[in-house]
Amino acid sequence: MWLPLHTVCLRSRTGCRRSFVAALLKCSRRRDANISHFSHSAGRSAAACKALLYRNHGDPSRVVQLEDADVPPVGAKDVLVKVLAAPINPSDINMIQGTYAILPDLPAVGGNEGVAQVIEVGSQVKSLKAGDWVIPRDAGLGTWRTEAVLAEDDVISLPNDIPLLSAATLGVNPCTAFRMLSDFEDLKPGDSVIQNAANSGVGQAVIQIAAARGINTINVIRDRPEFTQLSDRLKAMGASHVIKEEALRRPEIKELFKTCPKPKLALNGVGGKSATELLRHLQVGGSMVTYGGMSKQPVTVPVSALIFKDVKVRGFWVTQWKRDNSHDERIFRTMLDELCSLIQQGKLTAPACTEVGLQEYGKALDTAMQPFTSTKQVLIM
Repeated sequence: MWLPLHTVCLRSRTGCRRSFVAALLKCSRRRDANISHFSHSAGRSAAACKALLYRNHGDPSRVVQLEDADVPPVGAKDVLVKVLAAPINPSDINMIQGTYAILPDLPAVGGNEGVAQVIEVGSQVKSLKAGDWVIPRDAGLGTWRTEAVLAEDDVISLPNDIPLLSAATLGVNPCTAFRMLSDFEDLKPGDSVIQNAANSGVGQAVIQIAAARGINTINVIRDRPEFTQLSDRLKAMGASHVIKEEALRRPEIKELFKTCPKPKLALNGVGGKSATELLRHLQVGGSMVTYGGMSKQPVTVPVSALIFKDVKVRGFWVTQWKRDNSHDERIFRTMLDELCSLIQQGKLTAPACTEVGLQEYGKALDTAMQPFTSTKQVLIM
């Protein structure tokens, strides 16, 4: 666990993961008025790390601060890691704002995703060794820090010969794209998928994974001054078609479907009218899967789509998928191995990223919250 002192719970659940509770009990045995809530060292002089903490929910630019935090000793089943890189995702922002489905107790370290290198392993650790790269198995663990002591079971290894930015951004968006392309419709080479938010991290991963499987993608993005450049970039990744949202309501969409079959699957990261338009173009019996709602507007399903096309409307949250499948590591391992293989083959690249030093976190947070952001902010430790 990246942040051993703090429990992270689903609001709909009363229990938390045992590892967090155990750590909390372990740390509660020693109280010192001179040690901060994040300090818990015993048996040796505490090593210090830098961490981006927030003590209240609110505007990230106001509540997030770079502070010193003690690193606890390495237990028998723990590993000490140096965090290498950690992105700023929309879920990270929502968690700080207090609007996400899971919220850590405060104060908390920001960040749900990232890659770290193992520096030291406990005496009973079997699956990891010094030098390994690891990513979190679950969300809410606080990756915006330079070092952490983690339970062996809270991380999973990656090959360390893939690009750093690919590793740092692997655990959320590519996994979301992989599962949505795999779990809802039986897609075969030549089939089509339509998606909005095609320039997002998930959207770019969908394009590349689908292209590797021989699946056509119809990619919808909002109009913008640099539309042509963005369209060219998505096509270079493997996008079959890139269209503006307005085109979904115009006659020319019929011309597109003369050369490309109607989609079996629609992937919605926007909501509102955009989602409704995706539904209109699905095949009979097709599925629309919603994984985000950037417009903050509800999904409206036309009655005709339900009655005459028998469409299926589903939702997907990769954090819940990981928790539902935590009993069988092989499922997660197989997915990561396939994604890493695509990376090694040059078929899956990281989204466009801007590398930012940890000290420049304020600028990175501000940029990450701007509309029409085309690059992902990644904190380099």
